[in-house]
Amino acid sequence: MAVSYNTADLLVLAGVVVSLVAVRLYQLRSRKLPPGPRASFWAFGVNKALRKKPTEHVWKTFSAWGKQYGPLISYYLGNKPVIVITKADLAWELLEKRGDIYSDRPRQVMAQELLSRNLRLLGQRYGERFKKLRTIQTQGMSGHQALTYRQMQTYESAVLMRDILQDPAAISTHIQRFATSIVFSISYGTRIQNLDAEIVENNNLAVNHASRYMKPGAYIADTYPSLLWLPKPLQWFRYEPERLHKWMNELYIKLFREVAVKMENGTVRECASSRALTPGKSLGLTETELAWAVSAPFTAGVDTTKASSLVFILEMLHHPHIMKKAQEEIDRVIGDKRMPAFADEDQLPYLAALMKESLRWIPIAPSGVPHAVTKDDYFNGYFIPKGATVFANLRDMMYDPELFPDPEVFRPERFLDTKNPRLIDFNLPFGFGRRICPGLHVASQSLWIFMARLLWAYDILPALDADKKPVLPDLEAFVGMLVVQPARFECRFVPRRPDVVTVIEAEGLEADIELKAWD
Repeated sequence: MAVSYNTADLLVLAGVVVSLVAVRLYQLRSRKLPPGPRASFWAFGVNKALRKKPTEHVWKTFSAWGKQYGPLISYYLGNKPVIVITKADLAWELLEKRGDIYSDRPRQVMAQELLSRNLRLLGQRYGERFKKLRTIQTQGMSGHQALTYRQMQTYESAVLMRDILQDPAAISTHIQRFATSIVFSISYGTRIQNLDAEIVENNNLAVNHASRYMKPGAYIADTYPSLLWLPKPLQWFRYEPERLHKWMNELYIKLFREVAVKMENGTVRECASSRALTPGKSLGLTETELAWAVSAPFTAGVDTTKASSLVFILEMLHHPHIMKKAQEEIDRVIGDKRMPAFADEDQLPYLAALMKESLRWIPIAPSGVPHAVTKDDYFNGYFIPKGATVFANLRDMMYDPELFPDPEVFRPERFLDTKNPRLIDFNLPFGFGRRICPGLHVASQSLWIFMARLLWAYDILPALDADKKPVLPDLEAFVGMLVVQPARFECRFVPRRPDVVTVIEAEGLEADIELKAWD
């Protein structure tokens, strides 16, 4: 029998919700939270700077607040307190040393509960289920396991260098195929030869939807989860994410089952999916949970690698003297008869420093992925309440003059000169503590082989206008939300020597043969 709700019922419910919000705001504001912008209750507790269109980069707002209020900031998103950290030493103290209570994720009604039904590990609440799924994920991407992917990454980078040679104008497409093929091989044991494949298009759609729903303050159900108390037919916001979840779930289970079939007939190439089956069952995880867990490299690793690679090209266009210095080191160690290989890594310290500086100067996840607090805490005299969302604003941390003197200057030497162990390892771009990106080793390898081979093979030069004058791309033009990348720009890739072409073609042909094992 259908249940009807009259206007009086709904008004009573709305009154209860408003009263609860008001009481909660009063309770929190009676304690000393970190300083920050005040929000009018009648503006639903959301500062006007965060009520802009979802394409606005929230890190810019956080950065402006940091200059005004200091390195630890608080504001309200609805009745939910949010803490913003703008200095790395504070983030290391809270998110790592106190990681037992700062490793949760904030409640995400749209992205996590409705779109992924709490299956996407990136937004998974901290607990036993998260630990089990994280175990499965790290089995395929640990530092030791990442070494086994180096051969495949080497071959894919050879194909990438040849693609650039043949069609340099399509650099963004070539990098995306390179990144997609690597992470798909890791997840499912099969490479991607071109971006026209249906699975690639589907994955791009899934990633775009997930990123859109994770935008802080973009959806009223995230600001006011109490809307879930409404009768289900009145929850207008849930229809699209629930429809998308059904589609995404079918996609990931289909890919996972294809690997299981290959395992049965003995044709599977070892990958994250094949490694997950046995330990996953012993941990009591369902097929659906495993399917989502092993999809993580595929869903999270493409945009980040592509963005970091395009950022590097952008930086080299604006710092040609740095590019030349790195090329001199590469030429001295490698010569001109072959491309760089992972075995050369220890002999190329300037290149290693350049990669770190590239990740620092333009962080691709400038506001980071938010954490949440599971227990009331006090820090430097401030109250941080249980349930608060915590953002580590990486863009500010990368430009902290105490950690990086003259931060506006692009200077790889800062990583050669440092004695700071935090900068020697430099995991800061990959997050914090128990939530650090599990794919950091694989991602670092992909970036290193890309940078080393690109600089060995090509001079990266600005595009020319109609008068043959160089045109540098805008350093402020970026697109994206959680992960940002340069807006489309043009440049030139000029082979550095005549024999570069011969080497690229020869190593590309060898890669074609060897990569057949991943077809």
